[in-house]
Amino acid sequence: MTDARESSRRLAEILRREHAALADFLLALADFDQRRLWVQLGYSGLFYFLHRELGLSKGAAYYRKVAAELVQRFPEVVEPLKDGRLCLTSVVQLARVITLHNRADVLPQFFHCSKREAKAVAAEISPAAVVPRREVVTKVATSVGKDVPRPAAVHLGEPDPTHPENGILHAPATQAPTTQTPAAPPLRRATAEPLTADLHRLHVTVSKQFLDKLEAARSGQSHAQPGASAEQVLETALDLLLAQRAKRRGAATKPQKNPRPSNPDRVSASLKREVWSRDQGRCQWALDGGGICGSTLRLEIDHVVPRGRGGPSTVANARLACKFHNQLAARQVYGDEWMDRFTRREGEGVPKDVPIAREPAAAWGGGGAPARARPRFTPPRRTAAGLQGVVFLVFTRASASPRPAGSRRRALRRPRARDGGAPGVGCGP
Repeated sequence: MTDARESSRRLAEILRREHAALADFLLALADFDQRRLWVQLGYSGLFYFLHRELGLSKGAAYYRKVAAELVQRFPEVVEPLKDGRLCLTSVVQLARVITLHNRADVLPQFFHCSKREAKAVAAEISPAAVVPRREVVTKVATSVGKDVPRPAAVHLGEPDPTHPENGILHAPATQAPTTQTPAAPPLRRATAEPLTADLHRLHVTVSKQFLDKLEAARSGQSHAQPGASAEQVLETALDLLLAQRAKRRGAATKPQKNPRPSNPDRVSASLKREVWSRDQGRCQWALDGGGICGSTLRLEIDHVVPRGRGGPSTVANARLACKFHNQLAARQVYGDEWMDRFTRREGEGVPKDVPIAREPAAAWGGGGAPARARPRFTPPRRTAAGLQGVVFLVFTRASASPRPAGSRRRALRRPRARDGGAPGVGCGP
């Protein structure tokens, strides 16, 4: 822990110097641009000087050009850049909306914002004047060297003259001259571009099977949601998915007032519900510098005192932990040698023939090795010679009439020999 804390302090000092160096560079660049010294070097603008003379990429040159111009107009942005509150990637969005009148209120809204968050803040301050509400599908090339028609953009949700209720319209045959299809660009993750405070434009790459499923879902919802858009269909599907996930973690809109007693060795639905509500759906692993992990991904119920060491399944002994920290807690208790039999560490391949990790309920012995768990019942095998040592209890109804309310579901009858059958294997009357 001492080495980790010392390395952390060293990294923090290097980062502080990096922020200070960036602020000093932008101040010097602003002065360089204000005096138009790039003209004497033969360049037509500051961007070309940064890109060609200093060798910066076009993106890095553009960010620094915008930041230098912003520093000239609003010198108060230098201090947030120096201490790291304002990120260089947020400067472009800040420059779009900051003015002399709103700078005191707008500048703090961009502190500690990522590029995506800065776009959302800028869209909230200055929303788009006209927001188009349409769905567009563009075919992505997947091969090289084949003569195929040039793909056309497809607009979703626009009515077809012959089929006004149809949703997805596929690209019609085009008479455009065939061209050689370029290599497909690598697929990028979905991106959301904020337009206003409530509306975003989503860019996502999907397969043909996804479009077919979307059209099938739209058709299936045609009675409940006539003329539904892709957004409405997907939102309905997401509501169902979220409801299913909430049910798995024990969330219920109307929990039982008097729940039935459950196995104390298991995590009950009411316990899950209380732990998720108390921990607010975030990993509670404590950090060395203060605070918690706070991750919302791959969360699990973790026993503070493990069940294998006698820890009960109670709200006080349970917490939410992400999968990484849950396994880390187990490794701290049981050791890497034992846990490597059941789990793999981050970055390692999945080993073959990994046994299923079943934590024994008995107390753990010394040396990190678990005590022997109780043997499990193994049902007898069914052989060709017949069923040996197995007694089948056949449940039958006493009559075909409906059961009265509150009666037991089925009557258990003692098996007996009948019609010369083998003893112990019988059917009810």
